Amino acid sequence: MFGLGPGELILISLVILVVFGAKKVPEFMGGIGKGIREFKRNMNDVQREIAAPADREALPPGESRSVQHDDTEEKEPKRLM
Repeated sequence: MFGLGPGELILISLVILVVFGAKKVPEFMGGIGKGIREFKRNMNDVQREIAAPADREALPPGESRSVQHDDTEEKEPKRLM
C-alpha cells in the first residue's frame, strides 16, 4: 500500500489523532468517505456517457432509441391527507 508499513500507518494515525482530536476524527473520516463516494459516482457517470455514443452507433441505420413516457400520471399531485 504505497510502500507504507504498519509502523508508518500507526504513526500517521497518531499524528492525525493529535492534530484533529478524538471528536473531530470521525467527522473528518466521514467527510473523506463521502468525497470518495461522490468521486466514484461521477467517474461512473462519465464512463456511461462515454459508452453511450458507442451504444447508439451500434444500432442499425434508421433505428434510434426512444424514450417512452408514462402518460398515466395524474394531472394534480396526490394528497396524503
